[in-house]
Amino acid sequence: MKSSLFPFILPLFAYLLGSVPFGWIIAKVFYHKDIRKGGSGNVGATNALRLYGTTTGVIVLLLDMGKGFLATQLAIYLMPSGSPIVAMCALFVILGHVFPLYLGFKGGKGVATAGGAFLALAPMSLLFALGVFILITAVSRYVSMGSIIAAIVFLIHSLWQIKLAEKTDYASVVLIALVVLMIVIKHKENLVRLVKGTEHKIVFTRKGKG
Repeated sequence: MKSSLFPFILPLFAYLLGSVPFGWIIAKVFYHKDIRKGGSGNVGATNALRLYGTTTGVIVLLLDMGKGFLATQLAIYLMPSGSPIVAMCALFVILGHVFPLYLGFKGGKGVATAGGAFLALAPMSLLFALGVFILITAVSRYVSMGSIIAAIVFLIHSLWQIKLAEKTDYASVVLIALVVLMIVIKHKENLVRLVKGTEHKIVFTRKGKG
């Protein structure tokens, strides 16, 4: 049963789980607003923090990371070691967040969900990149800058870790490269604003801008 069904069911489950828009749900349930109508229009943690305060932003961040971790860890648990289905599930849960079925395929940038997926796949590289993200964001106050640089650092560190391994996991190499490329592309508007000096700086507030 595992060999015949799981390779099809797990990626589908990962995509559907990734499509759950926690930022949109929390904004609707607790603030009776559409998060897409305010701030950057994004459904992710950064816009939730900007609009509804630090606590809400952190909750959305953890939930978005959680779905990435759950989908990937479930595949690790159910599939044989080294199975490419694990990398496929990690990719699909991220794609679900970026292109959610429930919101007309218009979602977030995928950074938090990718963080959760890579916490299961490559925890050391993820923690290293997270440290870079916190440092860059704290100094610059630009979440976009921190996200892009952290994604590139994660790519370099994880590929180095894979190179040190006895057996190259080509599925993970392709996954990591694709996800980092997707994250950078999803931040193209932020990159333009950073160059122009018009990018929004993050401000940690209790209630947000509403």
